[in-house]
Amino acid sequence: MGNGQKLWIKAKRIIPGGNMLLSKRSEMFLPDQWPSYFKKAKGCNVWDLDGRKYTDMSIMGIGTNILGYGNDEVDEAVLSTVKNGNMSTFNCPEEVYLAEKLIELHPWADMVRLARTGGEANAMAIRIARAASGKDKVAICGYHGWHDWYLSANLGDDDNLSGHLLSGLNPKGVPQDLKGSVVPFNYNRIDELEAIIQSHDIGVIKMEVSRNDEPQDDFLVKVRKIANDNNIILIFDECTSGFRQINGGLHKLYGVEPDMAVFGKALGNGYAITAVIGRKEVMDVAQSTFISSTFWTERIGPTAALKTLEVMDKIKSWELVTNTGKSIGRRWKDLGEKCQLPVKVNGLPSMIGFVIQSNDWLKYKTYITQEMLKNNILASNVIYVCTEHGQQEIDNYFQVLESIFKVISACESNDMLIDSLLNGPVCHSGFKRLN
Repeated sequence: MGNGQKLWIKAKRIIPGGNMLLSKRSEMFLPDQWPSYFKKAKGCNVWDLDGRKYTDMSIMGIGTNILGYGNDEVDEAVLSTVKNGNMSTFNCPEEVYLAEKLIELHPWADMVRLARTGGEANAMAIRIARAASGKDKVAICGYHGWHDWYLSANLGDDDNLSGHLLSGLNPKGVPQDLKGSVVPFNYNRIDELEAIIQSHDIGVIKMEVSRNDEPQDDFLVKVRKIANDNNIILIFDECTSGFRQINGGLHKLYGVEPDMAVFGKALGNGYAITAVIGRKEVMDVAQSTFISSTFWTERIGPTAALKTLEVMDKIKSWELVTNTGKSIGRRWKDLGEKCQLPVKVNGLPSMIGFVIQSNDWLKYKTYITQEMLKNNILASNVIYVCTEHGQQEIDNYFQVLESIFKVISACESNDMLIDSLLNGPVCHSGFKRLN
């Protein structure tokens, strides 16, 4: 047992769930065997507490590090800020410069508010939109964080949010009075949204532009029209999709402008910074409600974001990660055909993923992670592509994956038993209690 695994056992005794983010829990990857903690991260490499080096062909800081870990230019800008002071009684000028830059990239927007996490930025956007619309009810499509306003969708039925990335989200602790205030609809189902509008007094539509599927039959255009026709505020949650396929929000690619948009993850290349942008008539209402937080005024986040935007623009990072992701997706499909496995590829190109359509999928996913780890590769079934993922890393990944796929193919043909190949428990699929 390595130092990381020992520390994880200790962590679960003193931290509920073991850590601060479900997606980083060891049970989501390889229970009892995942290294869990890192000593160093650079490029697309991670070193664990025992000094072992891995190539990260997985979630790359949950999609935050589009320029790779420890980008020199971003880090130098941050270190300069640290030396000059991160906080003071005065405001930092970088927040103004960042607001100007985000508006420049999105000419439909007039005003910006900054935060540091995606959940709080989404909560801020909802507060502002409800205040501006004068209505409480929200129609949502997608995953928007952990706050009460979002989980209230599950007060009537724990499965209401099952189609929105994660299933089994328990609304314990969410006030029952919020029941019915948030109503979910599925992506590309304009009929569901129309039915919600007819039966509820909706003031806000909040949705991801795209996660796994492309918009079909002018879906986004129709959503925008419904919002216009019913005087509803439209918010695009771009925490995940922003700056990954185009320089700015993914909505620019489809030519549909929201009233508000939320950005995070890639915006600071690993440093905490999120933003809510919007039209003046909506955003200005923030003045009539109380939205304020001490650490939204620290300097590192805006500094990192400004330099990240500069570097991304210089190297056209969105083109690099999109092209790399498309290539990975094609190779997954080709390898599936070669090994006679039903592989389905999904997700945005730069956040590409796959599943093997089988009743034993979770066991296969666990086996992939297990065997990749033996080869010093962090992997599951999703790759959040960064600009540091080079051909050598990708070729090495697929060389190892081919041998793994051949074993899985033998299991599907009943020539081998997957249960006999696993060295520990099967990975978790969603929010579960960790004992």
